[in-house]
Amino acid sequence: MSDSTRLIASDIEAYLNVHENKDMLRVLTCGSVDDGKSTLIGRLLFDSKMIFEDQMAAIEKDSKRFNTTDEAFDLALLVDGLQSEREQGITIDVAYRYFATEQRKFIIADTPGHEQYTRNMATGASTSDLAIILIDARHGVQVQTRRHSFICSQLGIKHVVIAINKMDAVDYDQSVYQKIKKDYREFAQDLAFDDIRFVPISALKGDNVVNESDNMKWYPGSTLLKLLNTVSITEDTNASFRFQVQYVNRPNLNFRGFCGTVASGEIRVGDTIVALPSGKESKIKSIVTFDGDLEKASAGMSVTLTLEDEIDVGRGDMLVRPHDQPHSSNHLEADVVWMAEEPLQLDREYEIKAGSKSVYGYVDAFNFKVDVNTLATESTQQLALNEMGNCHFTLTAPVQFDSYSQNRSTGAFIIIDRLTNVTVGAAMIRSAVEGEVSSKHQYSEFEVEFNALVRKHFPHWGAKVIG
Repeated sequence: MSDSTRLIASDIEAYLNVHENKDMLRVLTCGSVDDGKSTLIGRLLFDSKMIFEDQMAAIEKDSKRFNTTDEAFDLALLVDGLQSEREQGITIDVAYRYFATEQRKFIIADTPGHEQYTRNMATGASTSDLAIILIDARHGVQVQTRRHSFICSQLGIKHVVIAINKMDAVDYDQSVYQKIKKDYREFAQDLAFDDIRFVPISALKGDNVVNESDNMKWYPGSTLLKLLNTVSITEDTNASFRFQVQYVNRPNLNFRGFCGTVASGEIRVGDTIVALPSGKESKIKSIVTFDGDLEKASAGMSVTLTLEDEIDVGRGDMLVRPHDQPHSSNHLEADVVWMAEEPLQLDREYEIKAGSKSVYGYVDAFNFKVDVNTLATESTQQLALNEMGNCHFTLTAPVQFDSYSQNRSTGAFIIIDRLTNVTVGAAMIRSAVEGEVSSKHQYSEFEVEFNALVRKHFPHWGAKVIG
């Protein structure tokens, strides 16, 4: 009987308290098509005893119905929930699954491997702490392996586990594992990973996933689950305080609170803050939550802050400490992952959403795009679907930001098509651009004010009015 089971039987409140205070690890699974990502997550859940009996019965029934594994029990169906996914035996959308061990809690994002769904993979990577990159032992490192690895690196994931899957299909040959390990290390030497681990597995058979494999005695390392349980994801407790206002709560004349999530750092009652972009200072009067007031709020907590002074604060503003302020600029250099069929082009205006703040802007210069196979840079005048590059953006108004390498929460923005309201790109800010980049047009003060009025009164107009 495990410690958790004994604690449940003797003191349920103590068990809940222990469980609640376990640290959370957000994990991404990615890689090329049919590398076994969904099957791996299913194996983790199955061998960890995290599947209920009714789920088991449903999966057994669906395995025979869709016949993707010759009527054998198909573990991938635990996470492939869409009808089209089950019929084709592929992953299309990101699926999130929760499970816990004695050591920690996990949220695993199962992402698709097809090139056309790269945008879905980038979505899952944006919130992950660790990536499991699967490689089919029969095929080795593929284009999508490189693309997904590069995206993980660009999106700030520092810890990766390279799971070389389907070792059963190559008779558990150690030389195959060693060759793939060597090939990947050569490719990844220029990526910004701090920690790369390798583990040979068979998700279908269960080798080295949760339990050690009798077929690979030559592998001296830990199983995949043990790696996930023991990897250390350090958090910077001294990070700068950043709070992006999402909503102004005014239920009556006696209360005005500013709702949002603490992006980084921490804040206490009585601390002095400054509201950007206005620059007005005040002090924290109270930190309000549904369960009662708090003395302190830290990163990841959704709270309502009230201030001692009546200063003008609205949606999109940022609360920070006076002595530790972010950058502010309307000229940015950013790395872009493009997610739309229509390419990103020069001088076309898009909506730019940074946190809860929305402005408008355009690309006035392409610095380069990246070849995912070689990581070489090359000149370009546009970015096509699934391409990645570096651009200069000019915005209608300054935004407050940190570089993405310092703060993932405040160093990124999404690019939205003004006509369709579809998210077409994701960008990671490197820095402000010194001076103004030459362009076909620059936003005059009149143009900024006039366009703001038009967008307010005629929001259905998608294109720029002037300029």
